[in-house]
Amino acid sequence: MKKILLITGDDFEDLEVFYPLYRLKEEGFEVVVASYRDKVVGKHGYSLKVDLTFDKVKPEEFDALVLPGGRAPERVRIHKEAIDIVRYFVDTNKPIAAICHGPQILISAKAVSGRRLTSYYGIKDDLIAAGAVWLDSEVVVDGNLVTSRYPNDLPFWMKKFIEILRK
Repeated sequence: MKKILLITGDDFEDLEVFYPLYRLKEEGFEVVVASYRDKVVGKHGYSLKVDLTFDKVKPEEFDALVLPGGRAPERVRIHKEAIDIVRYFVDTNKPIAAICHGPQILISAKAVSGRRLTSYYGIKDDLIAAGAVWLDSEVVVDGNLVTSRYPNDLPFWMKKFIEILRK
């Protein structure tokens, strides 16, 4: 069974955390939630118990990474441990799924230059400034990287990510 790491923080977009969390579990994957503290709260008030804090994550134990959006990526990207975890997935070419503001973490990990991806429109300029090729599409796949824009794209995002995980 593949083991998936989902990284988030306070003010996460609730749908962008819970949809992949349960969808991946439905497919038989083990999903582990990591953050900078033991419990985080989403934009709409849903709380989520965290399985591991960043300092306890051993990225080599995971097969893939999920980076949901909302305001959480702003809070996550300031933690060096989180960026080190993301860099591990980038450097080992393991599958990464990012949606909405999730690519902000990829920017901080210096992982978007020359990559094709999408995101919430509000961070388009940040991605382009970091060297990414930004596309306005419900899902963009560039090698191991699967990105989408916002909650309406969730089914397309997870479908492509699961296809990659099944290969």
